Amino acid sequence: MKFAWPKRIWPATLLIGIAGLLWIFYLGLWGNPTYIPPVILDTPAPDFTAPELYGKGDISLNQFRGKIVMLNFWASWCAECKLEHGALLEINTRFADNPNFVMIGVNYQDQEAAAKAYLKEQGNNFRHVRDVKGTLSIDYGIYGVPETFVIDAQGIIRHKAIGPIIGANYTKLVDQVIVPLLAGRPPML
Repeated sequence: MKFAWPKRIWPATLLIGIAGLLWIFYLGLWGNPTYIPPVILDTPAPDFTAPELYGKGDISLNQFRGKIVMLNFWASWCAECKLEHGALLEINTRFADNPNFVMIGVNYQDQEAAAKAYLKEQGNNFRHVRDVKGTLSIDYGIYGVPETFVIDAQGIIRHKAIGPIIGANYTKLVDQVIVPLLAGRPPML
């Protein structure tokens, strides 16, 4: 004998399902749509070895253990990357004399010639690697560019910035993250 649902249960089930979906959508309206949880903060930075953009060999994150490393993911086709590029040059100039600071650009999903032309046009004062296969982006959980990470001397990710490093993001990155880490203190976040 085959079981059959009473005819009155289907409309009630449908109504409950629609009400549940509306409740989920309602709850979603109160969240911050730009907030993406930083899932890898305070965890060891994924090590990598990647080819340097200008063909001078490979760069490994592990070779900078004991230093504060600022890792910036960028691409020549990214409009927001152009907005922040001057600030990145300024940050590297500011800390260039500190032997415990290293800045590395990670060229993300880009053509090598386009990346080199971009740096020639925008200026360059720090080293860059190519994320040829996209593995660095996956390992760091990149949602898009630009994204910036600050890694402490023990190799732990202490800060992740999504979007361009300009205005308040610039001040926060420099004054509340890099300066304290270089002084041997935790970030002031």
